[in-house]
Amino acid sequence: MEDKNFAFDRMNYILLAVGMAVVIIGFLLMSGGGSTDTAYDPDIFSARRIKVAPLVCLAGFLSMVYAVVRKPKD
Repeated sequence: MEDKNFAFDRMNYILLAVGMAVVIIGFLLMSGGGSTDTAYDPDIFSARRIKVAPLVCLAGFLSMVYAVVRKPKD
């Protein structure tokens, strides 16, 4: 049987999955109700939606980039 050299190893896939989970958590933090034509909801400008959630998403995307460029150990 041949020894195949794959671009990713198991750790790369684990890091990709963790990064995707962090991005999903960031998008969930951004979600919520919004304002309508008749009612104003000041929660759309909360720190969770404007500061925390985008930083969580950015961290997730950066960890996914690291998982892609990480070189597997032979």
